[in-house]
Amino acid sequence: MGEAQNREALEHLLGQGRLMLSSDDEYELRAPDFVLEMPQSGERIVGRDRMRAMQEAFPNPPEGRVRRISGSGDLFVIELVNDYDGDVWHAAIVAEFSDGKLVRETRYYGQPFPAPEWRAAFVEAD
Repeated sequence: MGEAQNREALEHLLGQGRLMLSSDDEYELRAPDFVLEMPQSGERIVGRDRMRAMQEAFPNPPEGRVRRISGSGDLFVIELVNDYDGDVWHAAIVAEFSDGKLVRETRYYGQPFPAPEWRAAFVEAD
């Protein structure tokens, strides 16, 4: 599977509005030895079966919106905005492929914060 197929697979999954939550398509896209890392919380999930079990146990999955997907070859970055019942988090997922399978995701999360007034003359509101 090449770059176009990797991007197409991500767009298909994210286009379903599932934002990388458990589905048969997603499960099949992940390699059996898939690894998810979340550096901010120090968590690591090894194996697509454990990943699926974690997703199925998730008590209140967020509503999400994909801001963009960028990358090429076997490396893509997905920018998301997740809403957990009014608690908004921004996320960046680094997705790595090998031989057409998703082998690693590294997820980074951050909450919005007010912009400092001194930058107002230089920026546009998002």
